[in-house]
Amino acid sequence: MASYDAALAEAGVENYNLVSVSSVIPADVDVEAVGTAPDLGPVGDRLTVVEARATIAGPGQVSAALAWAQSAEGPGLFYETAGETDQADVERRVREGLRAGQELRDWRFADPQVAVESQRAEPGEHTTAVVLAVYGESEPIC
Repeated sequence: MASYDAALAEAGVENYNLVSVSSVIPADVDVEAVGTAPDLGPVGDRLTVVEARATIAGPGQVSAALAWAQSAEGPGLFYETAGETDQADVERRVREGLRAGQELRDWRFADPQVAVESQRAEPGEHTTAVVLAVYGESEPIC
């Protein structure tokens, strides 16, 4: 769990309660890739995300990938994958998954974009690779 919390801290979202949702991008949402999230609201609030995450106890490598594409009409798709594998493998898998999701819809999609994180763990060390899509700012839990 500590390696996951550290990965969230690196992304700037360690102080929120993450709520994962499925992978349909609403029509009125702009997707912007950033390395670290800005301040998204008060500590402890709920933050809606699409998440690709994998944790490993070393030695080994772990990778996570998130791909997305939006249609000309507005809505789009995220597809996420992660595992004890290398960066090239998760990128291939996430592109294949996104393509399969696109084929299920009668939308004209723009070119896909991909974000990948890959981490190595030394023997006895835990590490987590995480890629997140965050929807807007946080909201109160209650």
